[in-house]
Amino acid sequence: MNALAEFLRNRRSRIGPADVGLPTGPGVRRTAGLRREELAALAGISIDYYTRIEQGRERAPSDAVLNALARALRLTDDEHRHLLALADRVAGRTPRSLPARTRPAPPGLRLLLESVRPSPAYVLNAVNDVLAANPEGLALLPGLGDWPPEQRNLIRYTFVHPAARALFADWDRVARNSVAHLRTTEVSDPDRTAALVAELSAAASDFAALWRRHDVWVKRGGETAFQHPVIGAVTLSNEVLSTADGLRVLVYQAAPGTAEHDALILLTMTTEAAAAP
Repeated sequence: MNALAEFLRNRRSRIGPADVGLPTGPGVRRTAGLRREELAALAGISIDYYTRIEQGRERAPSDAVLNALARALRLTDDEHRHLLALADRVAGRTPRSLPARTRPAPPGLRLLLESVRPSPAYVLNAVNDVLAANPEGLALLPGLGDWPPEQRNLIRYTFVHPAARALFADWDRVARNSVAHLRTTEVSDPDRTAALVAELSAAASDFAALWRRHDVWVKRGGETAFQHPVIGAVTLSNEVLSTADGLRVLVYQAAPGTAEHDALILLTMTTEAAAAP
């Protein structure tokens, strides 16, 4: 079974007849979620054609068919784009988005990290490797700066670093969102994604379980609650800015005059004290 077929099968199992206005019928259903014939009918395609897609025998369904399946499965925009990207991969077409090359963060983005202080900020590639961080960024995630630069990755930190589960007040949500974001990169950046997935699946059973869910979500911003060993309990908003060449800048921030902003100033003070001779 190819990646497209696996994704469709997973999503079909997660949506029931009642979710799409179909009767459940008498007796116990042996199929988890929709039956193939039900999904095919909702999408307006033949059961034979859909079966060939889900079994991996049809490797180049049209965008019209994929869009119809996305509507029938009630996919989110992120999941819909992921479905199209998987179809490109299976058909051997050029992916609709290309990964950023592995390289150091450009000087302009490093200057940006300094400009937003005391807000913790990072330059990331598609799979959340940390290409650069300002001092507050390293201080916000205790122990991240102790890792060699090539090992610093926010998803690896979340699942592997011993400080992470105590640091994130809602670790489960952070973990789910991290894995759902990584799902979006398995087509656009397959080599780095596969390597990170293999590593974390072996190191953390909860990562492996979340990866099997096939959740898809692009991180665009929100709030994260921390239980920080220095600045205490603090909830910071975050924004993700994308660059033209595929890198992303993640910034945690708080409004001036708030207790959260005071906490960030304290974080800066601790980093400067630690750096003083």
